[in-house]
Amino acid sequence: MDAKALRVAVHSPSSTNRFVCHPCGSNNLINSAVENHQLPLRSPKPTKPLKTSSNWRETTQSIPANTSSANILHLMDNLCLPITTDMYTCLIKECTFQKDSAGALKLLNHIRKRVNIKPTLLFLNRLLLMHVSCGQLDTARQLFDEMPLRDFNSWAVMIVGYVDVADYQECITLFAEMMKRKKGHMLLVFPAWIIVCVLKACVCTMNMELGKQVHGLLFKLGSSRNISLTGSLINFYGKFRCLEDADFVFSQLKRHNTVVWTAKIVNNCREGHFHQVFNDFKEMGRKRIKKNSYTFSSVLKACGGVDDDGNCGRQVHANIVKIGLESDDYVQCGLVDMYGKCRLLRDAKRVFELIVDKKNIASWNAMLMGYIRNGRYVEATKFLYLMKASGIQIQESLINDLRIACSSSSDTLQNRMEQTVTMFP
Repeated sequence: MDAKALRVAVHSPSSTNRFVCHPCGSNNLINSAVENHQLPLRSPKPTKPLKTSSNWRETTQSIPANTSSANILHLMDNLCLPITTDMYTCLIKECTFQKDSAGALKLLNHIRKRVNIKPTLLFLNRLLLMHVSCGQLDTARQLFDEMPLRDFNSWAVMIVGYVDVADYQECITLFAEMMKRKKGHMLLVFPAWIIVCVLKACVCTMNMELGKQVHGLLFKLGSSRNISLTGSLINFYGKFRCLEDADFVFSQLKRHNTVVWTAKIVNNCREGHFHQVFNDFKEMGRKRIKKNSYTFSSVLKACGGVDDDGNCGRQVHANIVKIGLESDDYVQCGLVDMYGKCRLLRDAKRVFELIVDKKNIASWNAMLMGYIRNGRYVEATKFLYLMKASGIQIQESLINDLRIACSSSSDTLQNRMEQTVTMFP
């Protein structure tokens, strides 16, 4: 979600620094003048085309569609054809979307050798995005440190880049440096998803203090009620088990969407407040808030934790069928797991057999755990063979769970199960 939005931000045509190529601009002006009778209507004298233009036309027509940017640069140099900033921009975009790491390095070296190129801030931001997209974060950071001027796109590219490689500490360090230099005013122009990345980094590094400071700054700037940020704030406080703070953020909104409700449900489910999960789920229905697969996944976990013989689970299952999400991978896995926890193995097996994508490992694991959890060790062992025959990678932890369960059964069954389980590496 983040890299796509970043490309839109960096390559936005609304920026003040534009690179627009008009190869036929002069012809358009002439045609306009003729239509307005500003030029005499007579055939112009044939003129000999410029050598450079002719060579460029012949060159571009002979280039295959799958030619890399490095090959184009090599061809242009051999023909002694000049490369404009617009051409460099097109090659940068190509490397960015194709994730051509080798071509990105060659393109950067080629640009550095051109002393007549005076890159603008937009041009440098595109170079940053190119290297981040190609996984060359060190090169991007070196270019970032060399930039004489940076805007919010420059900082955003690097912050998202570090989040993508799970270097959350460096993301926080860079964010803190940005805030120190800009004194907090940068948040006024930052898109909401950048703050989402920072809050995620705070959760992964267990830096609750910084997350609270970000929330306080958002509150000061009047952005704390931004509905696109509220879901991340609720999730942030939920991960630190601060449900009162999460509920406070939730209550400050005048309207609630699917993401906000789902974040609240996930927090309550994580803390074992299953009845509150059901209340929130019913409230979503009363307010006609759309439910997605992540909503049902958390609600199904709560159903599995309630000892009511699967009554709540069946009601939720009926709602899933009514909405049309019964074929979703997350929902199917949640249904198998829920029915297994409710000791309804026949229903769990029925849902599992309806799964079209048999490569969904989570559903296999949920079905296996259902057999083990209910003491059906013979069926669990047969299911292991079925998993192996289907090419499913069996987790060592599941084999250990079955081995431990077998050790608590009778001696005859234990020996039989031990011989079978030891066949799996």
